[in-house]
Amino acid sequence: MLTFTFRRLIFAIPTLLFIALVIFLLLELAPGDPMANVPLTVPPEVKEQMRQALGLGEPAPIRFWKWIVQFFWIEPLNIFDHLFGTGFAEGKLRIISWQNRAPVFIVIAERIPQTLWVVGTAYVVAILIAIPVGIYSAYRQYSIFDQAGTFVTMIGFSVPPFFSGVLVIVIFAVQLRWFPSIYDTTHVVDDWDAFVFQLRQMFLPVMVLALQITSQLSRFMRASMLDNLGQDYVRTARAKGLRERSVVMIHVLRNSMIPVVTVIALGIPQVFGGAIITEQVFKVNGIGQLLITAIQANDLPMVQTLTFIFAVLIVLFNLIADVLYGILDPRIRYE
Repeated sequence: MLTFTFRRLIFAIPTLLFIALVIFLLLELAPGDPMANVPLTVPPEVKEQMRQALGLGEPAPIRFWKWIVQFFWIEPLNIFDHLFGTGFAEGKLRIISWQNRAPVFIVIAERIPQTLWVVGTAYVVAILIAIPVGIYSAYRQYSIFDQAGTFVTMIGFSVPPFFSGVLVIVIFAVQLRWFPSIYDTTHVVDDWDAFVFQLRQMFLPVMVLALQITSQLSRFMRASMLDNLGQDYVRTARAKGLRERSVVMIHVLRNSMIPVVTVIALGIPQVFGGAIITEQVFKVNGIGQLLITAIQANDLPMVQTLTFIFAVLIVLFNLIADVLYGILDPRIRYE
């Protein structure tokens, strides 16, 4: 297992470099000029000086190499300095956002807590609901519970978040006035009342996201359980006199979790990426909204860094899913 993990990490390096190159080239070819938002009264020579200050006067290969060095070397050194109080990255140029004139990783670190509060909570809630619902729906196939669950999950999977988000705002925030319609990112949780308000303002976006994620995970869980419930080893376990609870919750569930683990693992990068549409609807000042504003402002360093971070997370959690396969199913071995 260690050999397989090390080999996959080695193979991930050229994969990530190729992804970084593709992202860089796509943004280079994309229309838009970072100087487009500069007032028309600014003289052309000043604009040219600003362009040089942003590094746009250098050849594309040089800019790509500098960004790679900053991402993989200088930024990790800054994180190390922040954690241990050292000065290894002192004086070294970091990745700077053109829009905020601040290091990109500092801006991202400021937005991550809001995303984790909302999207992370929704993902955890969805997993806790989807797995039991999928298990019971498969065990009681074609029952009233299974048919009702199928109906709800089809609606949740089919209705886009920009529609369901506006719908719950109209019902629960405008008509019933139970919950706030806009997420207050400046709210600080320092006492019980503040915590209760945080839960209230999180309820609507978490409900919208959890419904969509639960619909997907529960269908995967149900289909995987149905595939395993008819296998020979299940009949053998029952013939040996094992309790039904042990057969379903130990033998069947463990094998059924293998494909579901892939879906869960590949969905975790979405937590860090934020639900872009939902964050826009509820005005959550998270990573998703940061990406949208960076695209609108032609902030190429921010867009480039965010998209590459998402790619790194996807490659990383693909590896984690493969390792978990061997833990869930002893028959799977990587040599």
